[in-house]
Amino acid sequence: MTTYETSRTSVEIASQPGTWKRAAESVALFTEVLPRRGERVAVVGCGTSWFMALAYAELREKGGHGETDAFAASEFPHGRAYDRVLALTRSGTTTEVVDLLTELKGTVPTGAVTADPNTPVMSAADAVAVLDFADEQSVVQTRFATTVLALLRAHLEAENALPAGVRSVERAVLDAERALAEPLEPSVREAEQFTFLGTGWTYGLALEAGLKMREAAGAWTEAYPAMEYRHGPISITGPGRVAWLFGPAPRGLADDVARVGGLYAAASGDGDDALDPLADLVRAQRLAVHLAEARGFDPDRPRNLTRSVILGDTHA
Repeated sequence: MTTYETSRTSVEIASQPGTWKRAAESVALFTEVLPRRGERVAVVGCGTSWFMALAYAELREKGGHGETDAFAASEFPHGRAYDRVLALTRSGTTTEVVDLLTELKGTVPTGAVTADPNTPVMSAADAVAVLDFADEQSVVQTRFATTVLALLRAHLEAENALPAGVRSVERAVLDAERALAEPLEPSVREAEQFTFLGTGWTYGLALEAGLKMREAAGAWTEAYPAMEYRHGPISITGPGRVAWLFGPAPRGLADDVARVGGLYAAASGDGDDALDPLADLVRAQRLAVHLAEARGFDPDRPRNLTRSVILGDTHA
């Protein structure tokens, strides 16, 4: 069985401070790909990339950069007008993304962020940013997704369009180093169920944390907007179960979790010592690897998954 120190997933998780820094330094190279201020933009992806699209859309719009929507590529609203469509795709081969970009070509400017320059997305999109330094061997996506979001955050930062309270990528890099160095709490490592919560842009991170835990470890996870948690989902929380919050806490949330006997985890709250929410996602990635190994799974090769979903000919 692999271990945290030797699995490819763990090595890729540990590399994130470096890939985030490199992405931030690369912003000027990708001006033809990244949305311009004032454009009405749709950001699309599948799975993890869709969740990063959700986070970016919220950051971009709340920062005053322009109206921004995020969609799973298969759910793109054809007929709705946009100034630009940006696709996020690690493999560059995902059927829904490539098909959408191909269909849109010539009707609206399109861009893509990918890890592999030798894939169909290179010709399907009008302009492509290749983050090959963040590519991964593991099927489970970790550093590519967070590096894409670091790039997009750095672009907003360079345009003075980060929402109030969102830290610089430089600070996020330092927080990621902390997230890698600090031990995971035993009570969290031993929990049987996890509910991930977020507000605004961090809701996308909550969705991604839940997905990582399911993919790598087959863990019982759920994810909700933090304010919606009390409208039903809190019923699942209790002793031995975690409510993990990304970002600032709604008033009374910690008390509500304590009242039902759950464990409240909030490393990315409001204080100066709190982790950047993207760095807190690194902790969730580490936990996913730990749980996978504890359950006898290989975190590099999750059950029922492949690196890219490529569909057969649906017309055959």
